Amino acid sequence: MSEVYESKNFIQEKIEADIDSGKHEGRVHTRFPPEPNGYLHIGHCKAIYINFETAAKYGGKTNLRFDDTNPVTEDTEYVESIQRDIKWLGYQWEGDPLFTSDYFDQLFDFAVTLINKGLAYVDPSSSDEMAQQKGTPTQAGTNSPYRDRPVEENLKLFHEMREGKHPDGAMVLRAKIDMSAPNMLMRDPIIYRIKHAHHHRTGDKWCIYPMYDFAHGQSDSIEKITHSLCSLEFMHHRPLYDWFIENIGIFPSKQTEFARMNVAYMITSKRKLLKLVNENFVEGWDDPRMSTLSGMRRRGYLPKSLRRFCEVTGVAKRDNLIEFELLESIVREDLNQSATRVMVVQDPIKVVITNYEEGKSELLPVANNPQDESAGHHEMQFSREIYIERGDFMLDPPKKYFRLAPEKHVRLKGAYIIKADSYKTDENGNVTEVHCTYFPESKSGQDTSGIKAKGVLHWVECASAIDVELKLYDRLFTDPTPDKHEGKDYIDFYNKDSLIVVPNAKAESYLAHVGSDESLQFMRKGYFIKDQSSSDDKLVFNRTITLKDTWAKMQKK
Repeated sequence: MSEVYESKNFIQEKIEADIDSGKHEGRVHTRFPPEPNGYLHIGHCKAIYINFETAAKYGGKTNLRFDDTNPVTEDTEYVESIQRDIKWLGYQWEGDPLFTSDYFDQLFDFAVTLINKGLAYVDPSSSDEMAQQKGTPTQAGTNSPYRDRPVEENLKLFHEMREGKHPDGAMVLRAKIDMSAPNMLMRDPIIYRIKHAHHHRTGDKWCIYPMYDFAHGQSDSIEKITHSLCSLEFMHHRPLYDWFIENIGIFPSKQTEFARMNVAYMITSKRKLLKLVNENFVEGWDDPRMSTLSGMRRRGYLPKSLRRFCEVTGVAKRDNLIEFELLESIVREDLNQSATRVMVVQDPIKVVITNYEEGKSELLPVANNPQDESAGHHEMQFSREIYIERGDFMLDPPKKYFRLAPEKHVRLKGAYIIKADSYKTDENGNVTEVHCTYFPESKSGQDTSGIKAKGVLHWVECASAIDVELKLYDRLFTDPTPDKHEGKDYIDFYNKDSLIVVPNAKAESYLAHVGSDESLQFMRKGYFIKDQSSSDDKLVFNRTITLKDTWAKMQKK
């Protein structure tokens, strides 16, 4: 009997080696540490997946910690949105959410420890002066004139900084490491700065705040995180984190880096996403065109699709660009299995079935999902007058046109076969109404007519139809890497057709009662979901994705 071997990624191999060696008593404790200065995006999704799934695989725990060290950019709105997004993805963190601000007293004491060891000093140099001192990647830096200030004087000034005796920018606390280090981050980095700003949790208690690089690794250590899993942009920060942990003498959390999630046509810089919001290129952080998790949720993406996308793309050591089509194919596949089929006519034209009895109507069953028999069915009203798509009727059709035309037969989905007999036009020659004959013996599932109809059309009965607004979303950018073009701004690639609004579509009455989390397939149109802005007076539905990849065809034109 052959053995089945499970393929492991490099993080799992490292963890299993740690467990086998007895490191950390076999514990596996990870964390997801977002900064609460924006909404989570697709890149964060990968980090969440790796941290939570890795810990779960080895019976471990995952903390949620907000690295809230910059009061100017942070807000409780972001804290709340991040928690919603993680729960929506299907994960639950260990205990209560944690905050770096809870450790401010401890971090201050760590800084004092470094000062007492002669490994940190207060520097009043201007930002320009410190930049000059840093040197260049090929040229060593020069020491600050304040680098050898006595310990007692540094302690005095640092306490004065805390007590608010100095204005913003007057001085900083720097670590004393090596001004000739090849890694520029090791050239006496700033670890505390003065900011007289209100903090969303600590209020006005503090007027000095630790830099992210000083707080991040120590917070991992305080929480006794065994495996600090970060994306590759933090790789060059690892020696600095290790230096702080070693010289302060605290729990040795160890960082391991993985490739971040880079997806074509998506921006994952919070600063750039914020610009899109502030300059009204989108409606907000949760705009369905955004790469944010809240945007993708509002657009109708399923959390299981995002988890599967993370699984399929794997855990890599090198950055790469993932095709957007892969994400779309996973979303389509999942929606195909679960979405309820309904009929919506986007650009309606009236059809009068002249031989159907006036005043008569009937209810016809429509399968909710042909992929899932247990999903059952719902009923659609059928009568003499219905709507079809304007584009589904043509006066002079080309060959292999299988929709409705004079003397042509088509089947109405779930109903009857009809034949176009005549039509009405307006003063401009545009068709306004089509008159048809139906064949009573051609009812779906009971067809004994012997008539062959190659085309199948969706439709909606006029009397019971409801008005809905459709928002047809597409990719936000026209280029797969909009922020990678030298000399151009990513806004230059903004897709002006990324949102098309259809204000007066006609829908079957089933849509009046759907929930905001019910996935829908509008037959022949795509997958949709009810938008959060919907009300009894105005039903709005967002297109999640088309039925097929139309983008590739569009790009070839």
